[in-house]
Amino acid sequence: MASIKHYEKRMLAVCDYIYKHLDEDLTVEALCDVACFSKYHFHRQFTHFMGVGVFKFVQQLRLKRASYELVFTTEKRIIDIAMSAKFDHPESFSRAFKKAYSQSPSDFRRNPDLQKLGLHFHKLEKQLEPKMTANIVDFDTTKIALLKHRGAPSRIMESVAVFREWRKASGLLPISKSRTFNIVYEDPAVVAPEDFRCDIAAEVMNEVDDNDYGVINSTLEGGRYAVVRHLGPYDSISRCLYFLYGEWLPESEEEPRDAPCFFQYQNHFPEVAEHELITDVYLPLK
Repeated sequence: MASIKHYEKRMLAVCDYIYKHLDEDLTVEALCDVACFSKYHFHRQFTHFMGVGVFKFVQQLRLKRASYELVFTTEKRIIDIAMSAKFDHPESFSRAFKKAYSQSPSDFRRNPDLQKLGLHFHKLEKQLEPKMTANIVDFDTTKIALLKHRGAPSRIMESVAVFREWRKASGLLPISKSRTFNIVYEDPAVVAPEDFRCDIAAEVMNEVDDNDYGVINSTLEGGRYAVVRHLGPYDSISRCLYFLYGEWLPESEEEPRDAPCFFQYQNHFPEVAEHELITDVYLPLK
């Protein structure tokens, strides 16, 4: 068992390195050095562990970022997105993107299938586990604008896109003008997709006017909270909740309050790289 864990740790170190150096020219030699594997066997080992070859994995991460840029960074030209994804020619970028997303980059920008933003092309379900610590803080009751998402987690980006359009129209640009939250009611792993509930929210100073986006006035309840900071991709944020409920809470002698957990996003993808994402996870306490 120890040898398997050591093997996993070396492979996950490679994935972590790739996330942090996605804009660089990644070579087999560099990745083998990180993993401490022979280059003669590295490709097969990585493919067996991830279910996809290493350079396909790198390309998929770059295409994922490109998909977000096409939707949420509309001022960035498609040719510049292709270059940042390390494609030498727009045509090769277009072919690879269409193969992954079933739409050309220009079609995806005009009429994106937003469910595709959440696609997982590979089987990375773990990451290098940082040592988690929880701090207890007092959170002030906060006035928020809120959009309810009800339904499959795979469709949440559709709600995010609607909320972002409302923020643009209201002048509440992400992070720079108001804090951003996600209020979660269920674990998507244990409820039917149609029963999943979460709210997308932003801090506001004034009442929200009637609008066509479905955004309403609400408040984020103040009080005592246990907070864990998550670093890295959103895909693995649930591990913070598992830590809070499964490890920290039983040992802390604290009791959870009858209120939902929420996330506070300190920055956003693709404005920053996935490995630079910072999200605080709040568990309400009595």
